[in-house]
Amino acid sequence: MTRSLHCLVMGKVQGVGYRAWVKDIADKKGINGWVRNLSDGRVEVLAQGDEKVLEEFKEYLTRGPVTSQVEDIKCDHIDYDKEYSYFELRI
Repeated sequence: MTRSLHCLVMGKVQGVGYRAWVKDIADKKGINGWVRNLSDGRVEVLAQGDEKVLEEFKEYLTRGPVTSQVEDIKCDHIDYDKEYSYFELRI
């Protein structure tokens, strides 16, 4: 099991470049995992990396790119069954 940060982001976060923006931040910060849209309009993020960097990453997720409007974010630290070696933008 790999300690991971799992987040659900709500608001105007689909169709505004949010996932690509998250991937760009993750790549710059050396974070592994994935981001994807959910059918209910939320964006789901699974991030793996240094605890301090993950907390900083969470702050970025809260802000989002200027084209988005993050209304709420729920994050939990979980033990995930897979360890990623890169950050993936999922469809």
